[in-house]
Amino acid sequence: MSTLRENKEKLYDVIKRPLITEKTVALATKNNQYTFEVNPDATKVEIKQAVELAFPGRKVKSVKTVYMPSHAKRMGRSAGRTQSGKKAVVVLEGEPIEELRGV
Repeated sequence: MSTLRENKEKLYDVIKRPLITEKTVALATKNNQYTFEVNPDATKVEIKQAVELAFPGRKVKSVKTVYMPSHAKRMGRSAGRTQSGKKAVVVLEGEPIEELRGV
């Protein structure tokens, strides 16, 4: 049986980093939506719990996830692919997260 401490450590591994682009900053300021790169194995429930744990006092309204496929890239003669992954768009209720608004 997992302990609360092991659960928290697992939730801290769910969110890799916030994605800050012009589009995500606009979503954050208008609709209180924040985008995170997450672990590909993470579920929507785990992402919700991880965001509420990382930003105390915030309630998550909904979570939408999408897989980002890899793309072909070239650097001179060498060819390769970008890394694939998963991202989550999280809608919050109430107070915004000022650190992620790109201000």
